[in-house]
Amino acid sequence: QVQLVESGGGLVQPGGSLRLSCAASGIVFRLYTMDWYRQPPGQQRELVAFISNAFTTNYADSVKGRFTISRDNVKKTLYLQLNSLKPEDTAVYYCHGKRALPNFEYWGQGTQVFVSS
Repeated sequence: QVQLVESGGGLVQPGGSLRLSCAASGIVFRLYTMDWYRQPPGQQRELVAFISNAFTTNYADSVKGRFTISRDNVKKTLYLQLNSLKPEDTAVYYCHGKRALPNFEYWGQGTQVFVSS
Protein backbone atom coordinates (compact mmCIF):
# COMPACT_ATOMS: atom_id res chain seq x y z
CA GLN A 1 0.00 0.00 0.00
CA VAL A 2 1.37 3.40 -1.02
CA GLN A 3 1.46 6.09 1.62
CA LEU A 4 2.80 9.64 1.70
CA VAL A 5 2.54 10.96 5.24
CA GLU A 6 3.28 14.60 5.97
CA SER A 7 4.25 15.99 9.35
CA GLY A 8 5.77 19.11 10.87
CA GLY A 9 3.03 21.65 10.34
CA GLY A 10 1.75 23.94 13.05
CA LEU A 11 1.30 27.49 14.26
CA VAL A 12 4.27 29.83 13.89
CA GLN A 13 4.79 33.57 14.19
CA PRO A 14 5.74 35.68 11.17
CA GLY A 15 9.47 35.41 10.55
CA GLY A 16 9.59 31.95 12.08
CA SER A 17 10.57 28.61 10.62
CA LEU A 18 9.16 25.14 10.21
CA ARG A 19 10.39 21.93 8.67
CA LEU A 20 7.88 19.73 6.92
CA SER A 21 8.53 16.05 6.29
CA CYS A 22 6.86 13.55 3.99
CA ALA A 23 7.56 9.90 4.68
CA ALA A 24 6.94 7.60 1.72
CA SER A 25 6.22 3.90 1.76
CA GLY A 26 5.17 1.40 -0.87
CA ILE A 27 7.02 3.12 -3.72
CA VAL A 28 10.52 3.09 -5.17
CA PHE A 29 11.07 6.57 -3.83
CA ARG A 30 14.29 7.32 -5.72
CA LEU A 31 12.47 7.02 -9.07
CA TYR A 32 9.91 9.70 -8.22
CA THR A 33 9.89 13.43 -8.80
CA MET A 34 8.58 14.85 -5.53
CA ASP A 35 6.72 18.10 -5.03
CA TRP A 36 5.25 20.23 -2.32
CA TYR A 37 1.96 21.93 -3.08
CA ARG A 38 -0.08 24.18 -0.85
CA GLN A 39 -3.69 25.29 -0.70
CA PRO A 40 -4.38 28.55 1.11
CA PRO A 41 -7.86 29.03 2.59
CA GLY A 42 -10.41 29.61 -0.15
CA GLN A 43 -7.83 29.31 -2.92
CA GLN A 44 -6.66 26.71 -5.41
CA ARG A 45 -3.83 24.34 -4.78
CA GLU A 46 -0.50 25.66 -6.07
CA LEU A 47 2.94 24.21 -6.66
CA VAL A 48 5.50 25.41 -4.13
CA ALA A 49 8.62 23.43 -5.00
CA PHE A 50 9.77 20.28 -6.71
CA ILE A 51 12.82 18.08 -6.66
CA SER A 52 13.52 15.59 -9.42
CA ASN A 53 14.96 12.13 -9.01
CA ALA A 54 18.23 13.74 -10.15
CA PHE A 55 17.95 16.30 -7.32
CA THR A 56 17.13 19.22 -9.63
CA THR A 57 15.00 21.75 -7.75
CA ASN A 58 12.69 24.59 -8.65
CA TYR A 59 10.52 26.95 -6.63
CA ALA A 60 7.55 29.21 -6.96
CA ASP A 61 8.61 32.86 -7.11
CA SER A 62 6.72 33.56 -3.90
CA VAL A 63 8.96 31.23 -1.86
CA LYS A 64 12.35 31.53 -3.58
CA GLY A 65 15.08 32.29 -1.10
CA ARG A 66 12.88 31.35 1.86
CA PHE A 67 11.96 27.68 1.31
CA THR A 68 14.27 24.76 0.59
CA ILE A 69 13.17 21.38 -0.72
CA SER A 70 15.33 18.31 -0.17
CA ARG A 71 15.06 14.55 -0.18
CA ASP A 72 16.70 11.57 1.47
CA ASN A 73 16.35 8.53 -0.77
CA VAL A 74 17.65 6.18 1.93
CA LYS A 75 15.03 7.33 4.43
CA LYS A 76 12.44 7.71 1.64
CA THR A 77 11.60 11.12 3.00
CA LEU A 78 10.93 14.48 1.40
CA TYR A 79 11.52 17.72 3.29
CA LEU A 80 10.55 21.34 3.01
CA GLN A 81 12.37 23.88 5.15
CA LEU A 82 10.25 27.00 5.54
CA ASN A 83 12.06 30.13 6.73
CA SER A 84 11.03 33.77 7.09
CA LEU A 85 7.41 32.73 7.14
CA LYS A 86 4.70 35.22 6.26
CA PRO A 87 0.97 35.18 6.99
CA GLU A 88 0.35 34.53 3.29
CA ASP A 89 2.21 31.22 3.66
CA THR A 90 -0.74 29.96 5.70
CA ALA A 91 -2.06 26.89 3.89
CA VAL A 92 -2.42 23.15 3.92
CA TYR A 93 0.81 21.75 2.52
CA TYR A 94 0.65 18.55 0.47
CA CYS A 95 3.33 16.13 -0.56
CA HIS A 96 3.04 14.76 -4.11
CA GLY A 97 5.04 12.18 -5.98
CA LYS A 98 5.01 11.12 -9.61
CA ARG A 99 6.94 8.96 -12.00
CA ALA A 100 6.75 8.01 -15.64
CA LEU A 101 6.92 4.72 -17.48
CA PRO A 102 4.82 3.45 -15.85
CA ASN A 103 2.91 6.57 -14.86
CA PHE A 104 2.00 6.81 -11.19
CA GLU A 105 1.26 9.72 -8.91
CA TYR A 106 0.28 9.94 -5.27
CA TRP A 107 -0.75 12.59 -2.76
CA GLY A 108 -0.36 12.87 0.95
CA GLN A 109 -3.17 13.92 3.26
CA GLY A 110 -1.72 17.37 3.98
CA THR A 111 -0.34 19.22 6.97
CA GLN A 112 -1.58 22.61 8.13
CA VAL A 113 0.78 25.58 8.42
CA PHE A 114 -0.64 28.65 10.13
CA VAL A 115 1.43 31.83 10.29
CA SER A 116 0.08 34.41 12.68
CA SER A 117 1.13 36.65 15.53
